[in-house]
Amino acid sequence: MIMLADRLLGGIDGQETIGGIDMTVRRNAFGRQTESFEAAVPLEGVGEEPFDAVFIRAPWVESVGPEVTVFGRVPGTDGAGRIVAVRQGGLMATSFHPELTGDARIHRLFVDIVKGHA
Repeated sequence: MIMLADRLLGGIDGQETIGGIDMTVRRNAFGRQTESFEAAVPLEGVGEEPFDAVFIRAPWVESVGPEVTVFGRVPGTDGAGRIVAVRQGGLMATSFHPELTGDARIHRLFVDIVKGHA
């Protein structure tokens, strides 16, 4: 997510990103390594069941441009929650680690995006 962000908050001096997704991302927004956590995250487009997301030193998305689709938020006390999954064109980013679970739904979505089916 950090590498695909067009804008970065909380980065180290001189830190650059590759960009590609019109979003502003805050590094380590959920806290440091010791504050890692898991949460059931509802995700649009990957089925009815929430995704058991693993957050490790995770960023969140502060804002997105008009071409960005938000498809996941961590439920929060503010009603809307924090943005944790986005896509724009053929790019997709999550602030959690889907590879650390046995749930392949995010990976299937990514393959569908690459194939042009989603």
